[in-house]
Formats: sequence, structure tokens, C-alpha cells
Amino acid sequence: METGSKNRRRSAPMVPVDREDPTYGLRHSAAHVMAQAVTEMFPEAKLGWGPPHDRFENGFYYDFDLPSPLTPEDLPEIEGRMRRIVREDHPFRRRVLSADEARELFEDQPYKLQTIEDLAEGKDEYGEARPGAVISTYGQDTFEDLCLGPHLERTGQIPPDGFKLLDVSGAYWRGSGENPMLQRVHGTVWPGKEELERYLCRREEEEKRDHRRLGAELDLFSIRPEVGPGLALFHPKGALVRVLMEDYWRERHRAGGYDFVFTPHVGRSGLWETSGHLKWYAEGMYPAIGVEDERYYLKPMNCPFHMLIFNSRPRSYRDLPLRFAELGTVYRYEPSGTLRGLLRVRGFTQDDAHLFCRPDQMYQEIDRVLGFCLSFLAAYGFEEPEMELSVHDPGMPEKYAGSEADWEVAESTLAAALEARGLPYRRVEGEAVFYGPKIDIGILDTLGRRWQASTIQFDFNLPERFDLTYAGEDNKPHRPYMVHRALYGSIERFFALLIEHHAGALPVWLAPTQATVIPVSDRNLDYAREVSDELATAGLRAEVDARPERMNAKIRDAQLQKVPYMLVVGDREEEARGVSVRLRTNEDRGMTDLSSFVSHIQEIVEAKTGL
Repeated sequence: METGSKNRRRSAPMVPVDREDPTYGLRHSAAHVMAQAVTEMFPEAKLGWGPPHDRFENGFYYDFDLPSPLTPEDLPEIEGRMRRIVREDHPFRRRVLSADEARELFEDQPYKLQTIEDLAEGKDEYGEARPGAVISTYGQDTFEDLCLGPHLERTGQIPPDGFKLLDVSGAYWRGSGENPMLQRVHGTVWPGKEELERYLCRREEEEKRDHRRLGAELDLFSIRPEVGPGLALFHPKGALVRVLMEDYWRERHRAGGYDFVFTPHVGRSGLWETSGHLKWYAEGMYPAIGVEDERYYLKPMNCPFHMLIFNSRPRSYRDLPLRFAELGTVYRYEPSGTLRGLLRVRGFTQDDAHLFCRPDQMYQEIDRVLGFCLSFLAAYGFEEPEMELSVHDPGMPEKYAGSEADWEVAESTLAAALEARGLPYRRVEGEAVFYGPKIDIGILDTLGRRWQASTIQFDFNLPERFDLTYAGEDNKPHRPYMVHRALYGSIERFFALLIEHHAGALPVWLAPTQATVIPVSDRNLDYAREVSDELATAGLRAEVDARPERMNAKIRDAQLQKVPYMLVVGDREEEARGVSVRLRTNEDRGMTDLSSFVSHIQEIVEAKTGL
């Protein structure tokens, strides 16, 4: 499944938001004011570009080539200069220039000169064809920048207490590792102080929940420079969580009528030529591996292998539907500037499934897989999904594989399945990928952030490319309908989502350690081990903290490790064959019978609820 492949531009910067966004002019103007402030500090600065963007809410950035590195300690000075420029209330001035005039104006700005050449050749600032592109600038005070706009009318319309610079990072010019590394300053701007403070409080909470920080603190995973960027190592605790996620996935698929398949990590170049990946997706693939005078590629998707399994023998209409499922690790070259913990990596495991069916089975299969996705996500506590239906642009049929009739049937089937379940959805015209329409299921985390989760995607392209057929009742070959489907999307990304959603305090059924048994003194150590053994016999995960530390310190350490239950055992508990239960929320539930506690936690694990 080509998750995340749409609109890839490795040669472009972080893609900005829609220019029609009502906040665009404010954010864009703040970026220019920031650029003026930085050039006041560094007159020899070489300017990249500075659009609004969506890494931070209401965000903007600017890229600079500077004689010395910026640090977070420099940001207050830049902010102070920005506030002065805002108070001076300079008008934003637009000019339209010829290419020669622009070259003269920016003669000492090499990055601007590159952009001017693109514009002169009929391309926009992202290298996309834009015939008749206008070369324009916007200026305020002593600063003038190559820019398409729009902007506010005056700098004074930027609230002086409504913006904040957030961080400094590195970014390759135009996103390519072959280009110079620039310094990127990120900021956010809001209508006023109150909105900014609310955002900063929310961002502080997001930073506390950052899966990269919690992944290190809880010893779940790491990304080591010795291995390479975007390639994760799962430590024992994190690997255990992952195994639990994968086991649940397998359990549900076995019950759901899927067949498991396994496919290699590499394939011959001819496979990727047939699938079209070498033509359309080569920039996202790792370079070829030479083996016995042939070229092999690490797989960026599992799909072509599943096509070959379907074609491995003749298929009859009686064989359908077929449902192939695989936890397949794929490899994609992502620019280093886009990598972010487990959310964007270069090697990840997709929980792919491909459904092959007859036309008369299509609605039932779509309804079935939609219900499967919803119930699966509900087991993780996500019961109010946000649905999007991405459809084609009927005015541009040349952009899409398959016939107009195929698209109409597929889109109406997806819409009917959503409507039959009473699911509100947003219909997005022109957002379908070229090979078929799709349903995207978004989920909201504790902080109200939307995450892309499951996808149900028609594909008119691969069945044609691989010439998939089945023998119909008329004994003639027919093309099956095929649907891609992912539940987690990728194991790594969903793992990161769970960590941030739960702030590391995973539900009991997923917690790597479900209970820590804490003896009050050394003489209670044998009983603590008995308690741990009884929990293990019941299929639960427990450990004994036998360190020579104070009991309260052990409780605190277990809480910091997000262990759901701390079971304190002393003389009184040993005599009664009980445990005193503390929760990671610091609630003290007092003493209870050991067998009752075991039954209680088993019920919670079985129901996948609680804590």
C-alpha cells in the first residue's frame, strides 16, 4: 500500500498550507518579519525561503545560510527585533519584476537566484510546472524578499504578543541531501496573547508525551547513529508491546477469514518495472543491489508480491473472495529532514491486506472490511473515528487508471458502506490517488490531535499491470476487483501514537510489566516471588523489585516506569495471602486477596479496558 506516497516532493521543502487558509497571510508576514530580524543580526545572511507550514499549529519558518550557528538562546533577541518591526507598522509592498530585474536585486543571494531561474522557466518555487509564473517581491521597511504572497497590509497587524519562536533545526535546501544544510527557525503566530498561551500550554503537554522522550525513559526503543537514521531498534520492553500488538492482529485476522502470507524483503528490478514503482516511485526507493549481474531492490511496498501469489495458480469465481494479509517490513528512502522518531522512518512494518473479489461481492467486502477496521481500532479505545472519502476529479480523467465506470462504481460502493453504518464523512474531490478512491479513517488522541490510521483503498492499476484474472461462471477470464487495506498503517507509527495518546501509561493488556511486586523487607522476599509466580501462571506479566531500596522509592520508580499495579507485600499480606494494591495514578486501593486480584486483572486484560 502506498501510504504516505501521495504528493511526495523530495526536492521541495516542507509543503506549505493552502494559500487560501485565512491564517496564511498572517503566518507568511510573520516569517518575513523574522527574516528581516535575522538579517539585521547577520547582514551577510543568505536567504532560503519561509512559508507557513503545519509542523506546528499556526506555524511558519524561514531557512537561512548563516556565518555561525543559531542556538535557542538567540531566539529571544530575534523575537525582540520582530516586535520592534511590528510596532513600527511598516506597509507590505508588492512589486512585479522581470527576470533580469530580479537577478540584479538578488545578485548576492544564490538560493533566490535558483528560484528566479525556475520561475523564468515556468516553474513554481517547488519545481512544479506553472506556465506564466510571475516574479514578484514583497518588502517591508529595509527588507525585500522574492515571494508570491499573500501578506497582510502592514506589519502592525501582527499581534506583538501573539507570536513565539519555537526552535532551530537543520534543513537541506529544497529538501535534498545533495544541497547545502541551512538553519531553519520555526515559529507560531496567533491572534493574541491568550490564544498563544493556550497553544504553548498544549504544546508543553505534547512535549511531555513525545514518544521519542518516553521511548528512551521507558527503555522501549532507540534509533542509533551506528545503524542509521530512520531505522529503529526495539528494546525488550518495546518489542514485547509490539509482539502483543502483532499477536492481536493475527488473532483478529484468523477469525476474520484472512490467509497469512510472507514475502521477501527484496525483488528483481523487473518486478518493480511491472508494478510501475521504478517509473513513478524510484525516488522513494533505495538504490539497486547488484546480484549475479541482476538488479534487486528493497521493497517499498508489499503489494506486487501479493499480486504474484494471486497469479501463482488459476483462480475460479468460486475461490473469491481471497484475503491475503501480511506484516511486511518495507524500506523507503525518506530525506533525513523529514524523519521523526517512529512517526517517519526508513524501515517499517505495514500490516497490509489485499482483498480480491468479484463485482457482485464488492459491497459486502467493503462493508465487512470497514466494520473490521472500526472494531479493531475500538479495541485500542478509538471509538469516534473521523472519515474521509477521497474521490477522483471527473474533469481530469487522464490522471487516473481505470475507466470512468469503474470509478463511479468504486466511489459509490465506498460511500454506501459509510452511509449504511451512519458514519459522517468528508468527501474530498481530486484527492484520490491515480489508481483508485479510498476511505481514510482518522482517530483523535487525548489532546484532540488527528492521526491517520486505517485505509481502505481501491486499486485499478495493479490488477491490470499484473494481468490478474479469474475464470467466471461463463468460463471466461475476468478481472477481479482489488482493495488494499491497512489497520495500523504501520506498526511503528501506531506504536508511537499509543505512547503519546497514553503518555506512556499503556493499557494493562499492552503494558510490558503489568505488576511490580514490592516486598516490605527481605523476610518478605520469598512471598513476593510466590506472588509473582502465581501471576505468571495466570498468564500475567510481573516482576519482583528485590533492590535494597526503601519501599516508597520502589513504588515511585514503578510509577515512573508506568507500571499499572504495584503490589506491596509485608508480614500482614503474607499471613493473609493477600497484596496491598497501589496504582500508577498513586491511588491506594488497600489490601485484597491475591486470588481476587488475579481474577480482577485477568478480566481487565481480557476486556482490554481499564487503566
